[in-house]
Amino acid sequence: MREYLKFYIDGQWVDPAERRIVETINPATEQVSGRIAHGSAADLDKAVKAARKAFAGWSQSSREQRLEVLQRILAEYEKRSADIAKAITEEMGAPSALANGFQAGLGLGHLNTVIEILKTFKFEEQRGATLIVKEPIGVCGMITPWNWPVNQVTVKVFPALAAGCTMVLKPSQESHFSAHILAEIFDAARVPAGVFNLIQGKGSVIGAAMSAHPGIDMISITGSEAAGVEVARNAASTVKRVCQELGGKSANIILDDAAFAQNVAKGVAGMMVNSGQTCSATSRMLVPKARMNEAIAAAREAAANVTVGDPNGNFAMGPVVTKAQFESIQGYIRKGIDEGATLVAGGLGRPQGLTKGWYVKPTVFANVSNDMTIAREEIFGPVLAIIGYDDIDHAVRIANDSEFGLAGAVAGDDLEKARAVARRLRAGWVSINDGFDFHAAFGGYKKSGNGREWGEFGFHEYLEIKSILGYAPPAQ
Repeated sequence: MREYLKFYIDGQWVDPAERRIVETINPATEQVSGRIAHGSAADLDKAVKAARKAFAGWSQSSREQRLEVLQRILAEYEKRSADIAKAITEEMGAPSALANGFQAGLGLGHLNTVIEILKTFKFEEQRGATLIVKEPIGVCGMITPWNWPVNQVTVKVFPALAAGCTMVLKPSQESHFSAHILAEIFDAARVPAGVFNLIQGKGSVIGAAMSAHPGIDMISITGSEAAGVEVARNAASTVKRVCQELGGKSANIILDDAAFAQNVAKGVAGMMVNSGQTCSATSRMLVPKARMNEAIAAAREAAANVTVGDPNGNFAMGPVVTKAQFESIQGYIRKGIDEGATLVAGGLGRPQGLTKGWYVKPTVFANVSNDMTIAREEIFGPVLAIIGYDDIDHAVRIANDSEFGLAGAVAGDDLEKARAVARRLRAGWVSINDGFDFHAAFGGYKKSGNGREWGEFGFHEYLEIKSILGYAPPAQ
């Protein structure tokens, strides 16, 4: 059993101000997997003071000094990658292959990308007699979720370090194992004391105190729409910057061509990755109405090929993260049935043979209308809604008819046609035929948030822009 009963503050592992111990549950076994300490506003205040003290030095560090620290983190991360993966499997049920692959690999990818960018990033630019300077914004509060725990932490921490900021991280109370290991990595890498600080606890306690704290200059949150709104509300009185990466109900438009059945199958398999617990998951699949029956056949076969079971075994899908999440997903599946969608695969209850753990059947609905609950609300589980369209204009209207705008996808043989459709989608991250790029900006439109992460774009969230007028003599 894991025990994480201390916080990482000012370069030291310290006891909480008050002892509050909470048990955590392994979603695959429903058994206690560890004990963690939950913090208070007093712990947060201590961490903020440490970060503020460290900012004076770290903000003035050179590019070379920051690169040296990031390279040391890279070396330690590579040593602990398997430990991180094992922790992710235990805390949120990601299958071992996924945890050792994309889950842990995303953190490594972001780190290498940040190092690459920092080597040439322009922190100063002279425009005529004026010097434009990009300076670290200050002390950053970071609130991260449980579904891609290492990705969501590293996509914030690494660019903030590169920009010269100091920070306090509050990871999700469901995925603190991997965050604790990351803190151990930073400690082993000799990140200067106070630059990175970690506190565990409830969002309603630590997150609320962090949002309102006058010593924090910006908040970066990845989470639900409700959490993002609450953070922004609490942050308003101190006029701090708030970067939000929130929910999604993304559309995957399957074009009418020879690769149709193959692309439907890919879309089903992709939706089931991480048990559907991905904010950018393309949970609405749009297909030509005239080919709905073909889509149903391809989707049914693809869903049947998604194996579900022990995340330590050779299965494609593990459990969802908690009992509450399981029950929420079951409620949405019931809604889909009650509202008249065609149940193609999956459905209510656990998969056959699984009596313990929060396992959900890979579920596909077809003949869904875009006004149904399962097409409007973020389910955050392995539930796909297939919606028919008349023509491309109709498909684009359906895709954009959502309160969210985080991501989207287009799949088809005709690249020019796919490009044209992608340009029309009101979403921040649109993939053509499974395109992927660590340098691409990630973030959403509308209720999906207002910030951008990944690549060079992630740096800008942690920088202030200063104009120094008269920096150079006027032109003669």
